[in-house]
Amino acid sequence: MQANDAQTLVLCALADGPLHGYAINTAIEELTGERLGPGSLYGALTRLESKQLIEPLDGQGRQRPVRLTPQGREVLERELRTMARVADAGLRRLGVNPA
Repeated sequence: MQANDAQTLVLCALADGPLHGYAINTAIEELTGERLGPGSLYGALTRLESKQLIEPLDGQGRQRPVRLTPQGREVLERELRTMARVADAGLRRLGVNPA
């Protein structure tokens, strides 16, 4: 999985609301059937925070929840719309009707 893929998965996981790292990975596993490795997950979180697409919230103990910023929501929507167009075009080219 590429870095941008991991970042998109993290943003998708956070679309329902704030989560901490383990919960983000659980949400990703529910979505894809696979978990991100610690380096991929925490690397994506670091990159997304540096881009101001997510922001940390006050946590309890070791858990540090994060949430999408308004800019993060916009970036996620734009990325998902692009992915949907690509998926639809690819399915049509395969002779499969897009859902």
